[in-house]
Amino acid sequence: MFVCVSTECFPNLPLDQAMERLAELEFTAVEIDIHEGGTHLQPADVLENSDSAIAACSDLQRLRPVALSFAAPEDGKLYEKFDACCRLAKTLDIVTIVVEASELGTPFNGEIERLRKFVAIAASYGMVVGVKTASDRMTQDAETTASLCRNVPGLGVTLDPSYSVYGHKKPTSWDSILPNVCHVHLRDSRADAFQVQIGKGTIEYGRIATQLSRAGYNRALGIHLPPLEGVDQVAELRKMRLLLETLV
Repeated sequence: MFVCVSTECFPNLPLDQAMERLAELEFTAVEIDIHEGGTHLQPADVLENSDSAIAACSDLQRLRPVALSFAAPEDGKLYEKFDACCRLAKTLDIVTIVVEASELGTPFNGEIERLRKFVAIAASYGMVVGVKTASDRMTQDAETTASLCRNVPGLGVTLDPSYSVYGHKKPTSWDSILPNVCHVHLRDSRADAFQVQIGKGTIEYGRIATQLSRAGYNRALGIHLPPLEGVDQVAELRKMRLLLETLV
């Protein structure tokens, strides 16, 4: 396993400056977020001008891109945008594409069809799709997530342990989907707060790393740490990096 960091950790900086700051903090691997409404690259940008998108990602400041996170609304160009982002990822030698699950209430068969399309497109570029675990979405519990993986051959899981802590009196178990995990998002959380300063929550990083290792996981432990108001973001990222590096 190794440590990587999301570009969303510096959402208020242009993408090239965010990369520069992450490199200055001695990170070596990065996850590039391409989200509709985000402050860096957006899916529509990648679709409309792939050369410009490639140029925007060209100055990686010695960071190795290891994942691309994709989020776009369900519109007529959803799969075109996804395909364009896969092409971009291919040029960067990225193999893991993170996607969101549909909201709760979505027909199960419809979600299977949607994820199968994502997996088929990604597979044509030699990539793996990791659907992200999240509250209020189809992946909010392990049983449904495992069922999605069984019904969508080749589908992986992006595990975000914060959702098993926040809003729960005691953490829920994700043991059943550990063999499906292809990427991980980490921050510190507790039952009453989705994100808190590192060390003030209840996320057990050591336990998570041990469980993943036993399941054969050898990919990234991704830091997904948006800034907290009144908290030194640089200090938080440095603390998180040093903490995770003791586990890998």
